[in-house]
Amino acid sequence: MRERESGFRYTPKACFETFPFPDPTEAQKAEIAESARRLDEMRNNSLRPAGLLRHEMAEFSGSIDGPWSRYVHDPDERGIGTVRYPRMGPKDAHVFDLAKRTLTNLYNERPTWLDLAHKALDEAVFDAYGWDPLMTDEQILAALLELNLERSASSDTAAITAEIESDAGEGESE
Repeated sequence: MRERESGFRYTPKACFETFPFPDPTEAQKAEIAESARRLDEMRNNSLRPAGLLRHEMAEFSGSIDGPWSRYVHDPDERGIGTVRYPRMGPKDAHVFDLAKRTLTNLYNERPTWLDLAHKALDEAVFDAYGWDPLMTDEQILAALLELNLERSASSDTAAITAEIESDAGEGESE
């Protein structure tokens, strides 16, 4: 993706493949995953509370070759059948209550349970990096940059070493 006005180009190679992710242990991976799962579950429960929802079945025509293929029932010879997709919909009286329940509104309100869930996830990630969870944003950015530069330098060194070894191997075979 490229932003026209600035000329910046965001690509996976430049942005994401170079991000210095931690190298967590299996226990740390499990703690990060569990903290993230809990956060997601709590947000979903807040945005779509069971008391405001009802189970419903959406039905429409669909193809066994289309994106709804696993929900297609009784397809004809052309592969067209009835899609039956189970979903949660608002109870009639609560349509407007649910419309107000957005991630933006939730994060603007920032209830205590949301802060605590984020803190638990943050602490799990800090632990995986081996960092102090009380670091400021500036300290985190500095540490990420330092880690990125270290990894880049070792990657460059490994590439140069491999090139030298490759050149040395070619010279021996002549």
